[in-house]
Amino acid sequence: MSFESLWADESAIGRSPDTGGYTRGGWSPTERDATHWFLDQCAARNLQVESDGIGNLIAWWGASDGPGVVTGSHLDSVIDGGAFDGPLGVVSALAAVDRLRAEGFEPGVPIGIGAFVEEEGSRFGMPCLGSRVAAGVLSAEKALQLKDRAGVGLGEALEDAGLDPARLGPSPLLRRMGTFVELHVEQGRGLTAPVGVASSIWPHGRFRFTFGGEANHAGTTLMEDRHDPMLTYAMTALAANKQARLAGARATFGRLSVEPNGTNAVPSQVTAWLDARAADTATLESLLAAITKQATERAERDGTTLEVTPESVSPIVDFPAGLRDRLVNVLDGAPVLPTGAGHDAGVFSEAGIPTAMLFVRNPTGISHSPAEYAEMDDCLAGVDALAAVLKDLAR
Repeated sequence: MSFESLWADESAIGRSPDTGGYTRGGWSPTERDATHWFLDQCAARNLQVESDGIGNLIAWWGASDGPGVVTGSHLDSVIDGGAFDGPLGVVSALAAVDRLRAEGFEPGVPIGIGAFVEEEGSRFGMPCLGSRVAAGVLSAEKALQLKDRAGVGLGEALEDAGLDPARLGPSPLLRRMGTFVELHVEQGRGLTAPVGVASSIWPHGRFRFTFGGEANHAGTTLMEDRHDPMLTYAMTALAANKQARLAGARATFGRLSVEPNGTNAVPSQVTAWLDARAADTATLESLLAAITKQATERAERDGTTLEVTPESVSPIVDFPAGLRDRLVNVLDGAPVLPTGAGHDAGVFSEAGIPTAMLFVRNPTGISHSPAEYAEMDDCLAGVDALAAVLKDLAR
C-alpha cells in the first residue's frame, strides 16, 4: 500500500467529528482500535510480531533472530491531539519497509517496526510509560500504583486489554534493538527543510503543585478573611510564565483540579500540574526553584499551603554524534536541531541503545492540537529519508 492509503486508513481511527482531534489514552478503545489496525497491517506483510508485558509491539522483517534496526513510534495521543504526533512514525515505518521490499532489498540484519504504548502519558500521567517500563526505568511495582482520572489502575487497564500485569518488567524486546531510529513530526517551527535530524532532547519534567486552603462561602466571606488556594495558584501560573520567558525555557500549567469545585464556594484545595522544560539541566532546576520560591511567598501572604511533588523528570538526551552524523550524511546534509518534546527515543537512548531521530517539517509549529499538520509532500520526503536510513543501517 502507498503511504497515502496507509495514512488515510490510520488517521480515520478515533477522529472526533466535533473537533477533528484524537483522544487515544493507553489501552482505551480508540487506542486499541489503532493497535489492531497496526497488527492487521503487520499480518498482511507476514511480519513476525513480538510483544511484552505492557503491550509494546515490534514487528520484524528478516529471518535472523539477532539484534536489528528498529524504527516506529506510538499510536496513543494527548487529549484531543493531532493526527501526526506518533502515528506518522508508525505509518512511515510501514511505508518505508514496503518501499525496501519492493526494491528487492535484503536486510543484513532484521528491521523492526515498533509501536510503543502510552508515550504521551495522557491516561496515567506518566510520559513514555511503555518505554520506561520496558527499559527498567520505572519498576513494575511503581507502574502498577498508577491510576487514571477515573480511578482505574494500570493493572485493571492491562487486564481489560487482554494483558497480564504479572508480566510487567524490563522487556526482552530491548535485547533485539541494536539501533533505534524514530521518525516524528517536528513539534515546533524550528525545521525549515522537509526533513531534519535530532541532536538532543531538552531535559523536562512534570511537577504536581498542591495548594491547600479553606473552603468557605463565596458570598458571605470577606475578601480579607479568605484563605483561597485558587488565588495562590493564579499568581503561581503568572510567575511560571514570567520565569520561563526570562530563562528562555518553557513552563506550562495545563491541568487543574479544584475541590470542592463549586461556583459559589472558595476552594479548599487546588492541584495543578506544571510541565517545565529547558535547554539544560541547570536552567530547568533554577526555573523550578524560582517558580517554587514565588509560589511559597505568595502562599504565605494568602494564608495557604503549598506542596510540590515531582511526578516525572527526564534528563537531557544527547543522541550519539556518530549515528547522528551518519544519518546527516545519508540524507545529503540534512539540518540538525534539538527538540523540547519528549520521546520514547530519549528513554531508549538513556538505556544505552544507539538512537537517532528524524523530524518531518511542521509548517505551523502547532502540535498537541487538532490543528497539528504536515504537508503530504513532506511526509513522503520523510518516508524517502527513513527508507534510505534503514537501508544504510541494515546492510
